[in-house]
Amino acid sequence: MARLFGTDGVRGVANGHLTAEMTLGLSVAAAHVLAEVGSFEGHRPVAIVGRDPRASGEFLEAAVVAGLASAGVDVLRVGVLPTPAVAYLTGALGADLGVMLSASHNPMPDNGIKFFARGGHKLADELEDRIERIYHEHAAGEPWNRPTGADVGRVREYDEGFDNYVAHLVGVLPNRLDGLKVVIDAAHGAASRVSPEAFARAGAEVITLGTDPDGLNINDGCGSTHLDGLRAAVVAHGADLGVAHDGDADRCLAVDAAGDEIDGDQILAVLATGMFEAGTLRKNTVVATVMSNLGFKLAMGREGIGLLQTAVGDRYVLEEMKRGGYSLGGEQSGHLIVLDHATTGDGTLTGLMLAARVAATGRPLSALAAVMERLPQVLVNVPDVDKARVATSAELATAVSEAERELGETGRVLLRSSGTEPLVRVMVEAPEIEVARTVADRLADVVKRALG
Repeated sequence: MARLFGTDGVRGVANGHLTAEMTLGLSVAAAHVLAEVGSFEGHRPVAIVGRDPRASGEFLEAAVVAGLASAGVDVLRVGVLPTPAVAYLTGALGADLGVMLSASHNPMPDNGIKFFARGGHKLADELEDRIERIYHEHAAGEPWNRPTGADVGRVREYDEGFDNYVAHLVGVLPNRLDGLKVVIDAAHGAASRVSPEAFARAGAEVITLGTDPDGLNINDGCGSTHLDGLRAAVVAHGADLGVAHDGDADRCLAVDAAGDEIDGDQILAVLATGMFEAGTLRKNTVVATVMSNLGFKLAMGREGIGLLQTAVGDRYVLEEMKRGGYSLGGEQSGHLIVLDHATTGDGTLTGLMLAARVAATGRPLSALAAVMERLPQVLVNVPDVDKARVATSAELATAVSEAERELGETGRVLLRSSGTEPLVRVMVEAPEIEVARTVADRLADVVKRALG
């Protein structure tokens, strides 16, 4: 039986793979599992439920609310808000769990469900496994222990969630954004109201794109996966910078005044150096994944900032941050975590902090981002190979060693097995794109021969 939970909740085509019945059942299972581990002990449990603007979110939200209330959980519906807002409100209101309905940067037909525990933290793998196991048991016919009468959950709207979250975002900024002109592309997603309001309250002049969700246009040619519109708007309006979110606004990419992209590694570098100077970068160390550009690693070394690298995935970044007590981490994709102010990646907070750094220094974003040189990176996917033998193939190990000697300290080779497909990803970085491409293609040929 295929596992339901992926790296970020349960996701699939809404009303196809992800049905109302599944969503209701998972919500009931989550309530029972959290009750069993003592999360609800001694009090009546409360859940925060939010969603992005997808049309399917309307019926899936109804299923979540029905499932939780039928399990005896009181529900506060916060409506359309970003994923990090649901996480924040779960912690700030002392709720026992949070539920977010979103498929992030995926196209509109998809949707997803993710759960947060008390404090607004993502569930541990073992809890997700227990939820999935109990869900399957009851889907097969085992009856639930259902409360009745006054013990069923009650449901009410919590309209204050928007203002509470925006006030939190603005309140944690180190300085105001007065004098900055910022273009925001919210991908017709969950940050369509939040991000423009937060930037405006912080003092910025705001120009908006992708802030008119109709349930069908989320991520459609806009947002962090389609930056062309943002680039053009920043240049046309003479803005200082632009920020782009994905559908649930847990990510942020940016463009500078010239319309050039500033990716997640560069944003992380700008924030890390600023926090290092301010003394707020705990242990003078930043956490990133192995996919971060080598230029980021070299830059952190020059600036005297420590770097810890994890497996790919924001959950691994967060685990390392919590384990070691670090305050900043993130991915090249723009999923950054500022752990002093958020329990998960927060695209609006990231954009605000980036703009605050521009305002505080009086330097253009391009100059700040120049702290790191983004080395050319080539990624080749090699399909239909035995990915399980990547670590044991002597021929492949020899080829990788030869490539690493050829590239020296100014280049890098990374081979990764896909977690969901029968393919191996070959990534090569080098000072020149032609060199990176040549080495990547050569290694891809070895992967095909050795693992095919």
